[in-house]
Amino acid sequence: MTARGIRRTKELLSRRELTAVEHVQDVLAAVRERDHLDAYVAVAGEEALRAAEHADALIRERGREAWWDMPLLGVTVSVKDLLQTRDLPTTRGSLLPNTRPAQDAPAVARLRAAGAIVVGKTSTSEFGWSASTVGRVAPPTRNPYDPRLTAGGSSGGAAAAVAAGLCEGALGTDGSGSIRIPAAFCGVVGYKPSYGRVPYYPNGADRLAHQGPLAGSVADAALLGQVIAGPHPTDPDSGLGSLDSPRDMRSLRIGWIEYEGTDPEIRRVTDTAREVLLEEGHHVDEVEVRCNNLYPAVVDILAANEAAGTRPQDEALIDPGRLHVVRHGRTLSGVAVIQAEEIRQNLRATLRSVMDNYDLLAMATVPVEPFDATAIGPHWAADARDLLWLAWAPASYPYNMTGQPAASLPAGLTSAGLPAGVQLVGPVGADDLVLTVARRLEAMLAPLPQPPTAPLVPATTAITASTGERTS
Repeated sequence: MTARGIRRTKELLSRRELTAVEHVQDVLAAVRERDHLDAYVAVAGEEALRAAEHADALIRERGREAWWDMPLLGVTVSVKDLLQTRDLPTTRGSLLPNTRPAQDAPAVARLRAAGAIVVGKTSTSEFGWSASTVGRVAPPTRNPYDPRLTAGGSSGGAAAAVAAGLCEGALGTDGSGSIRIPAAFCGVVGYKPSYGRVPYYPNGADRLAHQGPLAGSVADAALLGQVIAGPHPTDPDSGLGSLDSPRDMRSLRIGWIEYEGTDPEIRRVTDTAREVLLEEGHHVDEVEVRCNNLYPAVVDILAANEAAGTRPQDEALIDPGRLHVVRHGRTLSGVAVIQAEEIRQNLRATLRSVMDNYDLLAMATVPVEPFDATAIGPHWAADARDLLWLAWAPASYPYNMTGQPAASLPAGLTSAGLPAGVQLVGPVGADDLVLTVARRLEAMLAPLPQPPTAPLVPATTAITASTGERTS
């Protein structure tokens, strides 16, 4: 047996039809024996089993009351390899040495305090730089619906692990779409909280990165998000609460955005979600949000941050694709970075104005279908020298620039049998509204079939593919 979802696992544990030790043993065995997607880069050992024994003791002693103050007791979770853990190595997807202390990041500590059992670390691109999971530390993570294709990134390992049933929930990071993009590609739920809702330590100077959950359902993602939220002394931006919900949840004002270049198959699938929202009685209008030079601005902000933390003498160890971003960052003047920040502020003002008229925004999470597993983007964005590594995901990075909450949930399958996601975005602090509507929308959409279990292609040639270089 493998992971089943948080609610089902808790039911089986509370009925004593399954022990936490048996459950963790099953999941660990499945990860070691059947992780053909290369979702994990490290698997837990004795500490996970000791945590499971402790969970069983609490359940025997307290019964269902054990979950009152430990809502994740006995639940298995994975942690993205960017985040520090006390008992598992953290490579951050890089050959560069990790000199940070081997201690749990605040969100990881909160998951453990709530009874969750960490079963492993999931794959990421180096420092999470690209929206695929390709690097030099491990083979690329592959899509559970078609292993020839990417799981997305940079939390691709997290999304693939959840989709394949190799954990109930996952902790990921999202600096420009890194939770929501792989969630859409792998057919799971990904939730990026409002900036500051979940403490992130150490955070980046660009103030783009969020931590958040991936799970098989909106309810599971919401529970994980609730556990990890709240202020922490290491993150001065943390502690954002929730805004009051609109007065009439039965008739919300929703702005629907269709980004240029949306694939017809993605449009066909996500239009189903738009129809459901209309059937539910919400007012759905097509809106257009324009902000000049937004993509070049996010490239400059990210590149400047990457360059600031990279020493020239370390270049031989750096992912070749990321090195193009670093070198671009070294060409930027302070004036250029300030101008990029001005564009960010213009976007914040624009979206604040839009959100004055709408309770939520909705759109396809990613306008394209998954591409080759060894690439950093679709063919037109696959050369890292062109600095287009995020240009194919225009619905992701704007909401990191503004700090707004966003959740991606499965909308259906394309004709090729690949998942497509729909994204809901709310005002800063309106996380509860986003998750409430997402949960209702999820209930009205047809559930995705389980990923196929066809034999997977070898991944031995993919490790150096993150160069993104032209081969012709």
